[in-house]
Amino acid sequence: MLTIRFDRLGLSPGSRVLDVGCGGGRHTCEAYSLPGVLSVGADLSHKNAAATRGLLAGMEQEGRGHGSWQVLCADAASLPFSDASFDAVVCSEVLEHVDHPPTVCAELARVLRPGGVLAISVPRYLPEKICWMLSDAYRTDPGGHVRIFRKRELIDLVEAAGVRYTGRHYAHALHVPYWWLKCLVGVKNDAHPLPAAWHRLLVWDIMKKPLATRAAETLLNPVMGKSLVCYFQKPA
Repeated sequence: MLTIRFDRLGLSPGSRVLDVGCGGGRHTCEAYSLPGVLSVGADLSHKNAAATRGLLAGMEQEGRGHGSWQVLCADAASLPFSDASFDAVVCSEVLEHVDHPPTVCAELARVLRPGGVLAISVPRYLPEKICWMLSDAYRTDPGGHVRIFRKRELIDLVEAAGVRYTGRHYAHALHVPYWWLKCLVGVKNDAHPLPAAWHRLLVWDIMKKPLATRAAETLLNPVMGKSLVCYFQKPA
């Protein structure tokens, strides 16, 4: 389940992609599936980094990887890469967790080459605000969402790091009811039948990609998409 649209990253054989806060590795794996692309995943969590390595190794063994890959543990506020090291940088669902977003944005822009594309996603303001209203634990538990971004606030924040905003879209509208249900019954109450049933629906949708749910999400994303996805370019 991708949040970032890879057709907007301008990738080609030889491109280098950094996925900051790679989590379970969905965007890192997508980059590795592209011919000749170096995919680098970085995450503060050793558990997440290990999970991503496992997925990439599986892709490699099955012949589904067509580039090269590397995964490491790193702090988004202090990335261990030289200036202008990457042709594209992805940072999906990270900034809502960090203590000082301007520092992270400066690092993302620093390691991006001139002319390269930066893709950032965060939870959309209104669905996220409702989650906050329904559950204190959603934002106060370890790893919680400690801030909410309005669209203009996010754009201004990232542009202050020296990149130029080029466009946006919204994603994952079908995930919004799931998180509202989770907040209602308890964010860690995975056994409750309501969010559990919705989760099964989401897994089925991801695996089968039926036309009905794909069409529904496409129609609903502009109205209630869970994620705001913004794209930026570093001046050449």
